[in-house]
Amino acid sequence: MTATALPRRLLDEVLSGRGIWPAVPAVVVLTVVAVIPFCILLSLGFSDITVSRGVIVSQTFSLRHLATALSDPLYQITFQRSLTLALSTTALCVLLGFPVAYLFLIGNAWVRRIILVLTIAPILTSGIVRTYSWIVILGGRGVVNSLLIDLGVISAPLRIINTQWAVIIGMVQVHLPIMILPLIAVMSRHDRRLDEASANLGASRLGTLRHVILPLSIGGLGTGAALVFTLSYTTFVVPQLLGGGNYLNAATMIYEQIVYSLEWSKGAVTALLLMLSCLSVLAVITWLTNLGTRWTRASQR
Repeated sequence: MTATALPRRLLDEVLSGRGIWPAVPAVVVLTVVAVIPFCILLSLGFSDITVSRGVIVSQTFSLRHLATALSDPLYQITFQRSLTLALSTTALCVLLGFPVAYLFLIGNAWVRRIILVLTIAPILTSGIVRTYSWIVILGGRGVVNSLLIDLGVISAPLRIINTQWAVIIGMVQVHLPIMILPLIAVMSRHDRRLDEASANLGASRLGTLRHVILPLSIGGLGTGAALVFTLSYTTFVVPQLLGGGNYLNAATMIYEQIVYSLEWSKGAVTALLLMLSCLSVLAVITWLTNLGTRWTRASQR
């Protein structure tokens, strides 16, 4: 092959989309926005650094910050709180999202349009705006307390805001559409003839839901649960606004360590632990989803 034939062949492959060339732009973008920042994060987490006027002037390798994070009870409590909050939010989104998706499946065209509008419309609004609206609703003089006082149910306002219950309510409302949309996408491909066959065999509507619709929706449940858990586990805005300044989860801990304390190494280690723990739970969700889909395929044979 001549020296001029090789560049011409490479150019032909790029223009024709053959080989690995179509993936090159994506690899470059992922390297710039993910791989390089991740390497910088690792370098900060496993080193002692000296910062002067926002610039690193010295950096030496050290495992001190990682050892401190793994042994500090504050880290354990914070990550346990973050995990509990994320799992609770995911479970509530599953319980509330599946009936909405099922109503979309059995509803007529108008019901489906209304459900889609009500599901997509909140996503078009900023999460900060939706979180501030819950401050108005759940505050001491908010809608909930005012209504309960007017009805005579309570005599003094309840303390709802700046509690974990307020954080869970806000998290569920913000992330519920992320659970509903994958379920709707899966149920939209549902073959209604399976429901008719189940009814002809004597199954009730509840039995059809349990033995036909629910097993076929496991893929959507797994996808929605993974998305909701990831967003809930790494969220910052909702716990910061609805939980008050004293509510500490992993994301707010990273923010305080990097922005307020300027402890970049500690923040990098905390971010690394947050990412690894999140990936571990996602691996479990993926395994359970694959296990459920394999069981469904095996039971249908």
